[in-house]
Amino acid sequence: LAGLSLYFEDGHDDMDDFGFDDYGSECDGIRITAFLDAGQDNLTPLGRLEKYAFSENVFNRQIVARGLLDVLREFSDNENDFISVMETVARMSEDGEPTVRAELMEQVPNIAMFLHESRPNFPAAFSRYLVPIVVRYLTDPNNQVRKTSQAALLVLLEQGLISKADMETKVCPVLLDLTEPSSDDDYKIEAVAIMCKVVTMLNKDTVEHLLLPRFCDLCSDARLFQVRKVCAANFGEFCSIVGQEATEKLLMPKFFDLCSDSLWGIRKACAECFMMVSNSTSPEVRRTKLSPLFISLISDQSRWVRQAAFQSLGRFISTFANPSSTGLYFREDGALLEVLIYIFCFSHFSNCSLNSLNCSDTSVCHTDRTIAHTPPNQDGRATPSPEHVSTADSEDIHGFDDNHTLSVEVHDVFTHTISNGSSGSATTTNNAKNTEETEHTDENFNSFHYWRSPLPDISGELEMLSSQTSAPEDNCPDSKSSHSKATSDQIQMVLDRLQPHMDDPDVQAQVQVLSAALKAAQLDSPADNSPTEPLSELQPENDTEILTCSLTPVFISMGIDSSLIITLLLCLQNVIPQQLLDQYLSMTDPARAQTVDTEIAKHCAFSLPGVALTLGRQNWHCLKDTYETLATDVQWKVRRTLAFSIHELAVILGDQLTAADLVPIFNGFLKDLDEVRIGVLKHLYDFLKLLHADKRREYLYQLQEFMVTDNSRNWRFRYELAEQLILIIELYSHYDVYDYLRQIALTLCSDKVSEVRWISYKLVVEILQKLYACGADELGLNFINELTVRFCHCPKWVGRQAFAFICQAVVEEDCMPMEQFSQHLLPSLLSLSSDPVANVRVLVAKALRQSVMEKVYFKEPGCAYSDELEETVMALQSDKDRDVRFFATLDPNKGLMDTAPLI
Repeated sequence: LAGLSLYFEDGHDDMDDFGFDDYGSECDGIRITAFLDAGQDNLTPLGRLEKYAFSENVFNRQIVARGLLDVLREFSDNENDFISVMETVARMSEDGEPTVRAELMEQVPNIAMFLHESRPNFPAAFSRYLVPIVVRYLTDPNNQVRKTSQAALLVLLEQGLISKADMETKVCPVLLDLTEPSSDDDYKIEAVAIMCKVVTMLNKDTVEHLLLPRFCDLCSDARLFQVRKVCAANFGEFCSIVGQEATEKLLMPKFFDLCSDSLWGIRKACAECFMMVSNSTSPEVRRTKLSPLFISLISDQSRWVRQAAFQSLGRFISTFANPSSTGLYFREDGALLEVLIYIFCFSHFSNCSLNSLNCSDTSVCHTDRTIAHTPPNQDGRATPSPEHVSTADSEDIHGFDDNHTLSVEVHDVFTHTISNGSSGSATTTNNAKNTEETEHTDENFNSFHYWRSPLPDISGELEMLSSQTSAPEDNCPDSKSSHSKATSDQIQMVLDRLQPHMDDPDVQAQVQVLSAALKAAQLDSPADNSPTEPLSELQPENDTEILTCSLTPVFISMGIDSSLIITLLLCLQNVIPQQLLDQYLSMTDPARAQTVDTEIAKHCAFSLPGVALTLGRQNWHCLKDTYETLATDVQWKVRRTLAFSIHELAVILGDQLTAADLVPIFNGFLKDLDEVRIGVLKHLYDFLKLLHADKRREYLYQLQEFMVTDNSRNWRFRYELAEQLILIIELYSHYDVYDYLRQIALTLCSDKVSEVRWISYKLVVEILQKLYACGADELGLNFINELTVRFCHCPKWVGRQAFAFICQAVVEEDCMPMEQFSQHLLPSLLSLSSDPVANVRVLVAKALRQSVMEKVYFKEPGCAYSDELEETVMALQSDKDRDVRFFATLDPNKGLMDTAPLI
């Protein structure tokens, strides 16, 4: 006890000298650098710093470490003093007390930023004094100090405060030493983690030459599974940094090993980073190597691995997307835009005869996409057309990038589809050279189907279809539509013939392909903008040419006409491996929710737009049923996810498919729960602008339904409606705006919530601007009279205040000619200058002083209202309310003042 008493007495003496008496450990609220002030010791400030920095009292040293930034500010004006302080810091970094070292390291990022921004005179100080401390603390024996050093290092890297030379000569060597096979386990695990975080902040050369070889070794660390797990979790970052060549040459073998690791946690980490790895590989490697690897993860024995794989499946599929085949790309701001693509011409192939179908005649047309504008509305303003979409009857099959694989897959499909008993031998013969490859592609494939029931004979229908499509076309404008109609009728006849045999799985596959062909034929409308050059002038695409050549004998043996052949080709997708697509489509299976993840349907819905973009609209038939299943899922979270993205899907599919397949689902969402309706409401304008004018106009009758919500307190729903209506105004004629949107706007202006009311006042101003911009002055005058009665003469002061706000907005937005404003709105506005409520007079003063009187019209000599305006403003300048006087005298050139607190 005597020793303990002596310790506290000594400590108290030091604290008296320090200037922190009675503060204890909670001294954050005082000036930490108080110890630098002159005291009884007659020491210089640097001497006092030296004394307390190496005091025997630990608390004193902690305080100095905590106040280093302020200390540097005190001495940074003199270079010699500054260097002395940095020398002191360097010696303090060797303090034996871990808490002192941790305190010092916490200040390093702040000190580095101070030196970088305020003291460029000392460019080498940070590199010379502080970087070595950070690096040394990475190997500190105390865990807290190491963690603090790691966090400080990441902050310094994020802020770009460590030079490339320091990273290569000081930081990376330490990380490499700590990850040596002989290194301590704890240090090694921490160093691997920090290395994986550091890699994202370094350039490619540094990573590839210094860290990549060691990372590859660490991926194979057989002793520490924690090391392999960290490597797996950060594998994608390394791939994205080093690029395709190094990824495929060095990292891919390691990734295969990690994906088959004995620990499920490592395999799960691989599944989670699969998309980033895929993005760093070539299409060939992605298709031939990564796809089978992912299939193994998605069927892993561990449920957690399967769950992670299914969650990553949609993202992995999206890496197969190619703008040249989808015709769409994402801008930097996230907007989905259309690019000029090669368009596959149905019409030209429809004119080909079966005898002329060969490699030289099979072509695609090279046509630049032109954006068709919708004719002007009744008000003379052009209605925005679906500018970011393209028609579904002209598509690209540029995605056929793996010809050999495609031939095998098509062989697997068509050996048992659209055929009769006599066609199997021809098909098999044609593809005999692919037998070996087919077996390697699918080990479970078996062509032994002799026990199958005979398929119905549809040769008659196919012959009718062939004769119809090979007949010469008339020169009348309706010839193309007549041809499409005939093709559709013949395909429908084939489908009808197959219906009684739907128990046969092969017939089901046949019906699926023919149904897609029927849809494609129906979409082949005369509105197609495809050019009509002769086929001989068009250049063939190699992939399509090879594909058609390989399949022609198969289709000929089936008796299928050339025009139907092309239609069927378009119904096949070879953008992604079919196994991946099948697994994705299975995510709606209820059994998956039981064996994999209860949220699996939500993950499927979340990634569906990306999958649809990857496949392209020509392959929408692959996803249509899945989308409809998700849209009727019992979980509202699934439907909500689709509702929030349906506008993006509409851009991907184009106007025709949107009208046929998305509009019914969109209508269902409009009547769903509020949690689902908010999804379509937030992007209502984005969806409606993609529809044709006639279809868009149908929704005018349904906009009123958004006023009704499950919970009347859900005011944000009504606020969102007002915001969307402001955008939607441009999509409709002024007559429709006046007849439909005006009533909704006025109703919202009477909402109980002020936020809804004020956004609705802006909506009112937009409607008024629309009416006058379209020359509908009479409708505009009617609306003004209605606003005057509703707001200017409102018995509640909030309504009269709103009238002043609307008048100011009308003037600032130039919604109407100032002559008409002075006749129809200004007198009512001036009448409110004597309103008994000060908050009303405040907005009147603001509107007059900042907006109305600044208009040239009211400054011109002879203006009938100039004298009255001056008198009114002068009266407001003498108002008894201080705020009214302030806004009445405020100089407009000083900028508009925010009056929100007064509302």
